Amino acid sequence: MSKPSTPRRLAGAVLRPVLRRLDARTDWRIRRAGTAQRRTIAELQRTVDRMSAELLALRAAVQAGAAAPAAGPSAAAAERPAAGAPAEPSVAGLVTASVYAAYGPEGRRDRRVRPGQLRRLASEVADVSGVSSAARETVTAYRTLLEVENRGVGRIAGGTANIVGKLAAVPLLRPPNGEILEIGCLYGLFAGALVRQVLRTGLDYHLTLVDPVATRQIQNGHEGRGEDASGTPISESLIRANLALSGVDDGRLRLCRGFSQDEAVRAAAGDRRYGLVVIDGDHAREGVLADLEWVENIVVPGAVVVLDDYGARQWPGVEEATDEYLKRGDARLRWVGQVATSAFLRAQ
Repeated sequence: MSKPSTPRRLAGAVLRPVLRRLDARTDWRIRRAGTAQRRTIAELQRTVDRMSAELLALRAAVQAGAAAPAAGPSAAAAERPAAGAPAEPSVAGLVTASVYAAYGPEGRRDRRVRPGQLRRLASEVADVSGVSSAARETVTAYRTLLEVENRGVGRIAGGTANIVGKLAAVPLLRPPNGEILEIGCLYGLFAGALVRQVLRTGLDYHLTLVDPVATRQIQNGHEGRGEDASGTPISESLIRANLALSGVDDGRLRLCRGFSQDEAVRAAAGDRRYGLVVIDGDHAREGVLADLEWVENIVVPGAVVVLDDYGARQWPGVEEATDEYLKRGDARLRWVGQVATSAFLRAQ
């Protein structure tokens, strides 16, 4: 093989140092990039580890807050650090205090749920509605309760299980139409939550409320003493405002002021046939029986009728009247089942 020519030897002699320098610089850049990448990965790992630790602390705090008894420590006590602890509240303390403030018993019933409570409630809802599982619907109903009550003014009467059970079961029972009647609406918040649940079925709704709209809750013909637990007097404007905050169109709402036994109220509210009725008015035996006898004449076949506080020890008249009504051979409303302290009937 012949030797390279002189020009080629000169070119090689000139280019070789340049190429070596380029190779060295390229290698240095690669090593520097690798070092920076390793530092970035290490920083990301530290961030992930820190976030994982915070998540575990938050989860433990939420579980501790949910398991705390209703008469547990106040929000201020939950924020106080233990003896010898740093002045800055821990993540767990902050979360516990926040959960207590948002869902605790101040001004209303305690809305925190115990471990397994929603699971047991979902089982009852599934039994009543005849579905294999009602876990999703029960959790959705619980979220609806929290959102509507926190957004509105006043409160929803009743325990958490009772309210969630009604809200979860109604859409699964599939009312035949969207005409809704609630006897006894208090602040209107439950009606707003109920409309939202009916909308989940795809039905178009119209809401009729029957209530005397006294400044405080009335039971057995007597107005409650002192201010309401929420500290807010009841008024028609407040009921309508709460329903608006819940998403209820005022054009789809009517409020018949008075008692459900009043002839004028019955004439006004009885001008249509309902697919869903909630009886939560007079809890005395005579009052509940009168409501059942009226309601059976203003519902369509297949309508869902819900009786609040059935089986509640403080309101024995609800169960007494319902059981007495159901024993009648000509009763149009038939027993479906019970969730918490709510009874469900179906119109024939």
